Amino acid sequence: MENQPLVSIITPVYNQELFLPETVQSVLAVRYPNLEWIMVDDGSVDQSPQIAQQLAESYPWVRFFRQPNAGPAAARNMAIRQASGTYILPLDADDLISPDYISKAVGILEQRSDVKVVYCEAEKFGAKSGLWKLKPFSRKELAKGNMIFVSAMYRRKDWELTGGYAEEMTWGFEDWEFWISMLKNEGEVVKLPIKGFFYRIRPGSRRKSVDQGGRQLTYQFINRKHADFIYKYLNGPIRKSKTWSKLINTFYKWMGIKL
Repeated sequence: MENQPLVSIITPVYNQELFLPETVQSVLAVRYPNLEWIMVDDGSVDQSPQIAQQLAESYPWVRFFRQPNAGPAAARNMAIRQASGTYILPLDADDLISPDYISKAVGILEQRSDVKVVYCEAEKFGAKSGLWKLKPFSRKELAKGNMIFVSAMYRRKDWELTGGYAEEMTWGFEDWEFWISMLKNEGEVVKLPIKGFFYRIRPGSRRKSVDQGGRQLTYQFINRKHADFIYKYLNGPIRKSKTWSKLINTFYKWMGIKL
């Protein structure tokens, strides 16, 4: 056990009493010998805190904290500040991982110092099922949108270098901005050829419910914070029509219109 680096699973919890027990069973089935699980309740008003507290009382490697509702980015940051692991694996309180995902991800990160992020094949379940088809990683594609789900493994030191998840982004998409912060300048990404992550689809889930206003707030935030990266790959800012951003920016430049 002492020869294996510590992995910290970090979980924001918000009103997930119906699904948290299944996530707990998923983590308990993990085949990796050196784990800690940091759970942060983000102001739940259901029985989620009681479930998490009981788990922490039953397993010494599980720790539970509470905060007033501030959003999943703030809860993840709080969890990581409490974590001691070399590696971090975020896991939302309604999603699942396979028993071998962590061990295989650690194997890559231990072998390759050039790799910053390891993820895997993913499957949707719940209201919709099937393989989650994601574009292959490239910095060019990352400027256009996110292809790495939140439950990817990375080094704690890289979280520190990014400054953490952007807590201002309470409307969503904070994982996309986080990966830009971590990967825009350097670092390789490895996608494991295993189905290791299971993403629950629920009617009204946060990812699906982000409205057009939230998307525009995201584009504005990323344009401001990562202008160098976005302009490099899109020839200008992310536009309201994200898909057409590079073409629009290139046309404006050709026309001599200042961006």
